Amino acid sequence: MNAFKRVIIAAFSLMVPLTIFAQENAPAPQPGTGGLIGMLPMMLLMFAIIYFFMIRPEQKKQKERAELLKNVKKGDKVLTAGGVIGVVGNVKETTVMVRIAENTNVEFTKSAITNVITDETSKSTVKEGK
Repeated sequence: MNAFKRVIIAAFSLMVPLTIFAQENAPAPQPGTGGLIGMLPMMLLMFAIIYFFMIRPEQKKQKERAELLKNVKKGDKVLTAGGVIGVVGNVKETTVMVRIAENTNVEFTKSAITNVITDETSKSTVKEGK
C-alpha cells in the first residue's frame, strides 16, 4: 500500500509544477473563457489516479470479505478480530457459534471473523514466521 501512496504523491508533485508552467506560458485568456475549462483535464486525471490506486482496490477487498463471511460454514476453522481461533459449530443469519475449547462455545457476529483458516493458510503463515 505504501508503494501506491508514493506513486500518488509523486504524480501530484509532478502535476503542480506542470500546471504552474502551463499557466505561465499560456496565452492570456480571452474575455468570457473560464480558467476552469483548462484545468478540467488535469482534474479528471487526478480523479482517475485516485480511483485506480485507492478506491478500486478497497472495493475489491470489501467484496472478498463479504464473500468470505457469506461462505462461512459449520466445521470451518476461523480467526476472530480478538485473536480467538476456533471451529464454527452453528451458523445463523448474523452470528456464528464458535467452539474455542471442549464444552466452550462462544457466539460471535459474522463481522468479527477476520479469516477462515485452511491448511494452506496455516502453512504460509508458518513459513513467513507469523
